[in-house]
Amino acid sequence: MTAQTILIADDHPLFRGALKQAIGGMAAYYAVVEAGDFEGARAAAAENADADLMLLDLSMPGVSGFSGLMTLRAEYPSLPIVVVSASDDSATIRRALALGASGFISKSAGLDELRTGIRTVLSGGTYLPESYDGSAETDPDVADMLERLKSLTPQQSRVLRMLCEGLLNKQIAYELGVSEATIKAHVSAILLKLNVDSRTQAVIQLGKVNMAMVA
Repeated sequence: MTAQTILIADDHPLFRGALKQAIGGMAAYYAVVEAGDFEGARAAAAENADADLMLLDLSMPGVSGFSGLMTLRAEYPSLPIVVVSASDDSATIRRALALGASGFISKSAGLDELRTGIRTVLSGGTYLPESYDGSAETDPDVADMLERLKSLTPQQSRVLRMLCEGLLNKQIAYELGVSEATIKAHVSAILLKLNVDSRTQAVIQLGKVNMAMVA
């Protein structure tokens, strides 16, 4: 039987080590692939097409907030992603789930809880901390924006992430290896889907979705 593969995407080596320790203490053997930044996480997902799970930090070099989750969710829709974050308030958990996370584990969790969360998602379930209250989104504007964000294509999600980093169309075109005209078309489509008038407004609206996060 081929070992299941778990991808760990976190920029803190000590925490990656803690996750590996948790995985190593489970009954079955799992192959572990590590990434210390967002581009590394994308590369790991691309190079391990049959991976069974990704453990994803929300903030690491190359990404901050939910834009990384959105990009990976759009690019690899069949890969279960569990968010592992120090921001473990109910609003952050609720929004991670709305954007496609298969579960959420707090960075304050002990090894037993980490293992329980991993086992739950690998078996097809959804893992949530006991502290999660399961309440509905209280901000109707954020609820609407979450639905709109889910309509973005993988390339549009990547472009929006780069807009949030402050990159110009020319820079985005260079990074993605396409023409500036193509990026302009993507930006126009993003503005239409998000129902905003400018790239600045798009960044502001995504910022409102990220506001729940404290780290």
